[in-house]
Amino acid sequence: MALDIYKQNHQNKSIKKRLEGWLTFLSSDEPEDIIALIEKYPDFKTMYEQVYEICQNIEQVMGMFSKELYELDRNTVQYMIDELKEENQRQKEENQRQKEKIEQMEAELREALKKLEEYKR
Repeated sequence: MALDIYKQNHQNKSIKKRLEGWLTFLSSDEPEDIIALIEKYPDFKTMYEQVYEICQNIEQVMGMFSKELYELDRNTVQYMIDELKEENQRQKEENQRQKEKIEQMEAELREALKKLEEYKR
């Protein structure tokens, strides 16, 4: 956002300070701006050359993204596995509680049946 504002306010103005040079480097891809910047600060030429080389070797750029996406996918899968393990553990605990409740109800039912049998006698 700040670079957009700089770019709008700096149109057709010369670069006077090094900070303006950096802002131009980061915000503009216009040949006129690049030439003006390199004429004022020649050391920016090396940085433009490096950016140009990276752009020429798109496979290298895509390789960097591929590695990052692979790591992101791997982390996502691990997170999902951890979540499923936790959910599985919660389900086991709930099942155990339900089993105990059923066993308790069965014991109460047996006790009630005994009392009913005694009552019938």
